[in-house]
Parts: sequence; structure tokens; C-alpha cells
Amino acid sequence: MLIEAVRLVVTLAATAVGFSIGRGAPGWTEAATNPETAAVVGALIGAGVGYVLGGLTGRFVRRGIDRVPAVVDRVSGAQMFAGAFGLVAGLLVGAVAAVPAIVLLPEVVGWSIGALLVIVLAAVGARAFVARSEDLLAAAGLANRRRPSREAEAPRHFVVDSSAAIDGRILDLARTGLLRGEVTIPGFVVDELQGIADSGQINRRRRGRRGLDVLEALAEAPGVRVAVDERTFPGHPEVDAKLLALAAELTATLVTTDHNLAQAAGLRGIEVLDPQAIGEALRSGPIAGDLVTLVIEKAGSEPGQGVGYLEDGTMVVVENAASAIGHTIDIEIAGALRTSIGRLLFAKRAA
Repeated sequence: MLIEAVRLVVTLAATAVGFSIGRGAPGWTEAATNPETAAVVGALIGAGVGYVLGGLTGRFVRRGIDRVPAVVDRVSGAQMFAGAFGLVAGLLVGAVAAVPAIVLLPEVVGWSIGALLVIVLAAVGARAFVARSEDLLAAAGLANRRRPSREAEAPRHFVVDSSAAIDGRILDLARTGLLRGEVTIPGFVVDELQGIADSGQINRRRRGRRGLDVLEALAEAPGVRVAVDERTFPGHPEVDAKLLALAAELTATLVTTDHNLAQAAGLRGIEVLDPQAIGEALRSGPIAGDLVTLVIEKAGSEPGQGVGYLEDGTMVVVENAASAIGHTIDIEIAGALRTSIGRLLFAKRAA
């Protein structure tokens, strides 16, 4: 509707201009030897040109109007007020400056130059007043009330790794409001977790199912919008390389507890969120002397050692527990070691 309205106005104006030119110059074509014929031909040509230019102008105007909300959203009230005042001042100055051109120059040329002066000076006035809006308001004794920055409130974008899903603390971050915005789950990560969940090993199957359950619960967290990205990135055979490519393409934060992957992402300029590192920084966890119930899942690197994991994924190395693999035992924490991949606990079987 707007495009057609602008086209109508431009077409009528171009028709009038063509009519005036044709009537004022009857000999401008061989076919038009009298004022009436020349005026009709000029009006037809003006109407055709105006119809085309009107459509282009209408689309340009509509795009400009569609961009107004986004532009206004980035402008403070002080800048809008100063810009409006500068626009009016520019119009007045332009109108005064256009009078000599209209009076001294031929009608067609004078009015064209006058209109150009008004438009240019109005734009200059608006831009100048916007640039000095704070000083102008201060000079007028008006306070400039700043709006809260929208950039700080802008939702962030995250890409989730399988290690973060299995860890599960990403769900706690989302529920407490520390993780909000767009969360993209790559399709190949879902496939990886599905493969782990279908594993023949009980521990791997449990970890895979936990990861899938965390992703499903993440979609119900407040302020989080979850989407699955099915792109496969065939140029990158490894899953880690695919994750880095996707995070870089989306300009997203990579959520992972994989230390090596986090280092690779950092080297490529990709922001990383490590729920495990946040958890380690915020909690003290079990300390020496605490009694803990633990499932021994596998043998350790030294003879007689057993290895288990706390609910948050912290590895616990237990002395003389190799014979208890697959069983739940009571242990006593003996010490802790902070490594590059997290916190490592050492324990012994409780007496």
C-alpha cells in the first residue's frame, strides 16, 4: 500500500513536470510541433518515468521505515530531542538560504537548488545537534537520563558439547539464570550421545542417557531456547573440529568441559564456558577426612587402585579398591589435587 501511494505521488509529479517541459518547448521533437501535442507527449513520458522511479522510491521508503524501530532503539531520548530541534533549525536556515537562489535564478533551476539547500541544511542540522545532544541539554538545564544498555541484555548464543551435557551442570546454570539465550545442540552431538547411550558398557550407557536427559531438561529451563542444528560439516571429520566450525560460524560460546577442546577454541578466538571450572571455583567439595559413598567403576593406573566419580564428575582414586569394581563402598577422603582438567581426589577405604 505504501509503495503504491509513493508511486502515485511520484508519477503525478513526474507527469506534471513532463507536461510543463513539453508545453514550454514545443519544438523539442519533430512529432511535437505545437504546444498541445508537446505537452501531451511530455506528460506521457513523465508518467512512464515517474511510474518506474515511483516504484523504486516506494521500496526505498518502505525499507527506510522498516528500519526506523531498530534505529530508534539505538538512539537515546536526548539524541532524538536534539535531532528534532536541529532538523527544524536546519529547515529554517535552509529556507532562508534558498530565497536568493529562487529569486535570482531561473524558476526550474532556482527551485531545484532551493529544495536541495533546504534538505542538505536540515540533515546537517539534525546530525550536528545529535552529536552535541548532551552539551545542548546541559546548557538548557535538562538532565540526560541514560537508558540501561541493551547490549548487556542481549541474549547470548551457546553451542553445547557432549561432555557438557554428560557433566550436567549446564542445567544448573540455566535454572539459576546464568545461562540464557539461544542454545544450539549440534545433530552430531545428539548422535554421539545416542551412541554412548546404546553402548554395551553399563557406565558408558549411563553417561549417555544422562547427557540426553540433560539436553531434554535444558529445553524446559526458563529463558533458554533450544534448537538442533543438523549441519554435518563434511570438511571436518572429527567431532571437535565440527564443534569449533559451528561455534565460529554462529559466533557462539562453546559450552564444554573438555580441557583440550576449550584450549583449541580459545586459540581460535572462540569464547568458552566450562561448567566444571565454574563449579570448581564456587564449591569446596569434600575435604580430607570426609566420608563418602562411592561406586568403584574401574581400576586405577597403579596396582590395587580403584577409580570412581562423584555426582558432579570429580574423579576419586581409592587405594586398595581394585577388588571392589562394580560395588558401592564407603571411602574416606585423604587429599585433593587441582589439575588442568579439574579437581582430583585421593581416598582410602573407610575402616
